[in-house]
Amino acid sequence: MSHSEPSNQGHSIATRATTYRDAGVDIDAGNRVVELIRQAVASTHRPGVLGGIGGFGALFRPEWRQYTDPLLVSSTDGVGTKLKLAFLTGRHDTVGIDLVAMSVNDLVVQGAEPLFFLDYFATGKLEPEVAATVIQGIAEGCRQAGCALVGGETAEMPSFYPPGEYDLAGFAVGIVDRPALIDGSTIVPGDVVIGIASSGPHSNGYSLIRHLVMGPGGPGLDAPFITPTGETSLGEALLTPTRIYARPILDLARRIPIKGLVHITGGGFTENIPRVLPDATSVHLDKRAWPRPPIFDLLQRLGNIDEAEMNRTFNCGLGMVAVVAEADMETALASLRGAGEAAWRIGQVVARGSEADPRVTIHD
Repeated sequence: MSHSEPSNQGHSIATRATTYRDAGVDIDAGNRVVELIRQAVASTHRPGVLGGIGGFGALFRPEWRQYTDPLLVSSTDGVGTKLKLAFLTGRHDTVGIDLVAMSVNDLVVQGAEPLFFLDYFATGKLEPEVAATVIQGIAEGCRQAGCALVGGETAEMPSFYPPGEYDLAGFAVGIVDRPALIDGSTIVPGDVVIGIASSGPHSNGYSLIRHLVMGPGGPGLDAPFITPTGETSLGEALLTPTRIYARPILDLARRIPIKGLVHITGGGFTENIPRVLPDATSVHLDKRAWPRPPIFDLLQRLGNIDEAEMNRTFNCGLGMVAVVAEADMETALASLRGAGEAAWRIGQVVARGSEADPRVTIHD
């Protein structure tokens, strides 16, 4: 069947030339974002980066010769509903750090050095200054992690997102020599469990947090909150960015053999720690061994949350957990503390009696 000419009967005809901007997409605003972030992106570059922003694909050349059997490790994540707090408070400079942290922390638990990072920023109507602030935060996260921000995508999709909101996704690639891969396979009973402090809830549990803080009877984001450094608002405290552990962990791995590493994200202790444990092992943790930050005590009181739910929802003050031989414990603690991390011996690996035994037991 041949195609007939389209009829204009019943349809209005534009009286002037239509542009993409008429449909809600402003190409000039996208170009403005690129100019605003150019310097921040360049500040993250490291050896291996080829070219600058603006290409169709990002080029990176690893130094393969320094590895005997190099493995590339990749990770992707977002910030989740913590973004809602950025929208409500109008503060957009921290969530980019969260975005980087959630991916690069997943790389370093396998002993991988983060090489480069890409971001995806999507919104209904592009506000160049807001987008640039977010991406400058991403660049700050990359600088903290020692990786390069090599590219990304800014997507403007009219009517797809509520006004004033956006979504973020991040993608990281790292490298590790196979002999240095950390996978938990050498963990045995008697090994020591070390906890490394978090900066707060990081980027997990925020659907519950918003329910508790902003729901009926909640204190609200403007409520005053006391931190170790002074008084702030609860909203500001909850926007504290996720800690990035790449540099101190990689430095520690050069000093001692790390047997296992766990990034404590959604699922807390009980869901994440078993991911690196051999089948015949469990861990016993002593919750008195580390100080739990006040923000978690507040959340527990607001929701009357029991300990088991706290331990499977939040990091409760520990963003990373390491397993090392007991003979290496003091070196590990000294290395982490020397790098500015608060760290404690929090437990021990034990033999698991049967499949019915819990993988993680937390003692008062």
